[in-house]
Amino acid sequence: MSIHAPGEPHAGGGFNPPEPTTAGGPDYGRFIEEVRGLQDHARAADAPDEVITAAADLIAQVNLLLAPYDADEWCSPSGRRMDLPNRGNILGVPSELHVTEAGRIGGQALFRRFHLGRNGAVHGGAVAHLFDSLLGFTAFRLSGRAAQRTAFLHVDYRKIVPIDTPVRVDAGIDSTEDRKVFVSGRVLDGDVVLAEAHALFLKLKPGQP
Repeated sequence: MSIHAPGEPHAGGGFNPPEPTTAGGPDYGRFIEEVRGLQDHARAADAPDEVITAAADLIAQVNLLLAPYDADEWCSPSGRRMDLPNRGNILGVPSELHVTEAGRIGGQALFRRFHLGRNGAVHGGAVAHLFDSLLGFTAFRLSGRAAQRTAFLHVDYRKIVPIDTPVRVDAGIDSTEDRKVFVSGRVLDGDVVLAEAHALFLKLKPGQP
């Protein structure tokens, strides 16, 4: 439950940071993982008609079960569960990130069947999505500026990024200039660069959404 009353302004002006919560309980992480599994099966399953019909009926029941509890973004646990990967946000590509001894951001990510483009390769849009999250996290964590937005993101696709294979990520701040934070990063298989990107993040002015 949010500590703010409905309609009350949130701290941070127009860009309101998520408030940590334990809402959703101890099974919220498992709930997210099961939904991810459903997304994978929706891309992969070639089941008999009756199985698809039964699955659709079950999913409809789950939707009916959850519908009365839909909440706005300030009250939903999605994106506010700081104890879970991606803060419990199913939108992001599953990843684990940390600050390295060199003062950069490192870690790994795993693109799943849900992220398939064609021929075992990750969809390019999913790679760009990972970079937006990775570089945004980098700009925030290494600069200490919480209220930022993506101004531009440029991605170079060097090689095929495979699904269902852990890949390494590396990112850092290139420079800062007033409200501007320039960042770049890479997705790697071992030491082989699969994709790289650079971006500009802007620190927002007070009250800017």
